[in-house]
Amino acid sequence: MFRFIARRLLEAVPVLFIIVAVSFVMLHQAPGGPFDSEKAVTPEVLANLEAHYGLNNPLHVQFFDYLKSILLHFDFGPSFKYPNRTVNEIIADKLPVSLELGLTSLTVALLIGIPLGTLAAVYRNSWADYLCSSIAMTGICIPTFVLGPLLVLFFAIHLGWFNASGWYTSYDRVLPAATLGMVYAAYVARLTRGGMLEILNQDYIRTARAKGASETRVIFKHALRGGLLPVVSFLGPAIAGILSGSFVIETIFQIPGLGREFVNSAFNRDYTLVLGTVILYASLIITLNLVVDVVQVWLNPKLKFE
Repeated sequence: MFRFIARRLLEAVPVLFIIVAVSFVMLHQAPGGPFDSEKAVTPEVLANLEAHYGLNNPLHVQFFDYLKSILLHFDFGPSFKYPNRTVNEIIADKLPVSLELGLTSLTVALLIGIPLGTLAAVYRNSWADYLCSSIAMTGICIPTFVLGPLLVLFFAIHLGWFNASGWYTSYDRVLPAATLGMVYAAYVARLTRGGMLEILNQDYIRTARAKGASETRVIFKHALRGGLLPVVSFLGPAIAGILSGSFVIETIFQIPGLGREFVNSAFNRDYTLVLGTVILYASLIITLNLVVDVVQVWLNPKLKFE
């Protein structure tokens, strides 16, 4: 297992390098600049600002200076939009909010999706199966930017149970987490149903039933572990989608997370903040995919660390 993890980490190095290089070039080729604003500055002031941040250097010099700063000091540099704050400080301030939203949404997805998929598989081709499958298909078809306003309109404005926006109390977590989690719960439900149907037709399940094991024991002790393998495989892309897609939810509900800050930094051409966020998200996604691979082997000993 150690060799497997070490090899995957080594493979991540060129992937991260390519991501940083492509993002760096695309940012600097985009129209506009970090110091463009409604109030025009004189050429002298603009030249001094570019010299201060090293933007007057050739592009390849800027790139290798940025890499050196990251590798030697783990420093993503100063923010161009917030001159008194560094990118490290902004990420440290905003990331916990996005992680809390992401983990809560993932929990919602698993708590809704796994029971629905299991119920649909156990009662295959019954009204329960059709109902669960319909709910899952509805969740897949409705995007978050539609579901979010609908939940706000009904639960916040019409019923008044929750705030329409903000991140102040525990109740403010409900609507954003439900919006983001219900979409992925639909995928989890369909994958759970497919995995459980395959496992329930295996010989060892029939053997367990023939020995007199209760249906509850057959499902939860023997079938569920193998039936969840497709869900575990999906967790890597799901977590990536939740992290990268949280900016929509953070914008709708006015949540002060890193995703919303990432969108603002792109509009502001805040090069260092955009790059720092991209590197962080890429590193998280690579790490979480590695964790998912390890969990897959733990759930299914037939798989090998390759």
